[in-house]
Amino acid sequence: MARPRVLDIDRAMETATNFFWKNGYERTSVSDLTQAMGITPPSFYFAFGSKDGLFLKVFENYLRTRMGHVEEALKEPTARGVAELMLTRMADLYTGEGHPPGCLAVNCSLAGGSDPGPLREEMMKYRGGRRARLRDRLQAARNEGDLPDDADVDELAGFVMSVGWGMALDAQGGASREQLYRTVARAMKAWPG
Repeated sequence: MARPRVLDIDRAMETATNFFWKNGYERTSVSDLTQAMGITPPSFYFAFGSKDGLFLKVFENYLRTRMGHVEEALKEPTARGVAELMLTRMADLYTGEGHPPGCLAVNCSLAGGSDPGPLREEMMKYRGGRRARLRDRLQAARNEGDLPDDADVDELAGFVMSVGWGMALDAQGGASREQLYRTVARAMKAWPG
């Protein structure tokens, strides 16, 4: 009697991460995932519950393991250092080896439909939270005199996030790490004081 194949969850998660990162959420099918993982659809649903359930696990892991390095930039002693290190680490992530170029979160946020749905709402909540953490850090810098009194911290946080998202799209389109570093340098020329 043949022994049933045991699913290697870590390997399955890495496979799913690469599929979602490369293709986005909507263009990744359960059929693609089960085929790449070497499992049947019933095994897939037993292990992950649904494609949404798997994606949420992948996304949580991505935030913890990859975006955590970006968020560490919030600990920099100056507001300029925060912005520059955050963008530099984004450039590193978007052009890193061992995964598709760009950003898993950005690639999976791009969708064809107008209905945001629960996963897109989750992505919007995540982006809003990142922007709020950055805005709060910049507000603290302004309060400490590290930014001019008239600096609009909401605008600056939006600027950093928009440059970061643009770099993710550039990387997905083939931009190199050096090209993204030049984008960071150009963005920092717009930084106040």
